[in-house]
Amino acid sequence: MRSPLRAAAALAAVAALAAVAALVTGCSSADAWSEPHASPTPVGALGPGFVDPSASPTPEATVTPLPGSWNDVHPPAGYRVVLVTAGHDRPTTALVTAVRDWAREEDVDLRTVTADDPSRHIAALTRAMDMGPDLVVTAGNDLVDPLAAISPSHLAQHFLVVGAELAEPTENVTAADWTGASFRGEGLGMSSAYDARSFTAARCAAAVRAGVAAVLSDLTGIVLWLDDVA
Repeated sequence: MRSPLRAAAALAAVAALAAVAALVTGCSSADAWSEPHASPTPVGALGPGFVDPSASPTPEATVTPLPGSWNDVHPPAGYRVVLVTAGHDRPTTALVTAVRDWAREEDVDLRTVTADDPSRHIAALTRAMDMGPDLVVTAGNDLVDPLAAISPSHLAQHFLVVGAELAEPTENVTAADWTGASFRGEGLGMSSAYDARSFTAARCAAAVRAGVAAVLSDLTGIVLWLDDVA
């Protein structure tokens, strides 16, 4: 019969090995984004009515895609996204929920940077870029001006703004917006049509999916107008 001391020693050894394995696994997960990563290609294709097939949208153009024309586009395995969020108002919370739900449904590798300090919004965006994501998604009107300030200097990084837009987006910034949102920053103030109630779960979900579909399909630097989504 095994002695109590030997049994205790065996249990301790097992616990130690488990702890080491957990530590290694944790490090591997944390460092996964530092490994080489192929440029993402979409799974599926845009449906009819997303854009005019006879003419690609020009930079800064506003496009009104038919509802659901983005449904067949999905991110590839291993797609890396950082969500940068600022604010706890109802619209921002609805957008954050939509991004997280989409990431879970599509098995996207999602990380979040919360930008609660207004004086460090640019630092939060920079931190998100430094992680090496395929896409940075912003949720919250307070991030519009900071993003406008830094995005022209980081053209290799794709950004998606949901529920707002930049007044003069560069080619790497795509937005999904609608009449009740339409905050543009740069001192323009809040649109008279702004309506927090327009940030429905369905519209926020559509903004995320349509926006990501556009980015994956190389239709960037444009504004997707989603008034036709309830």
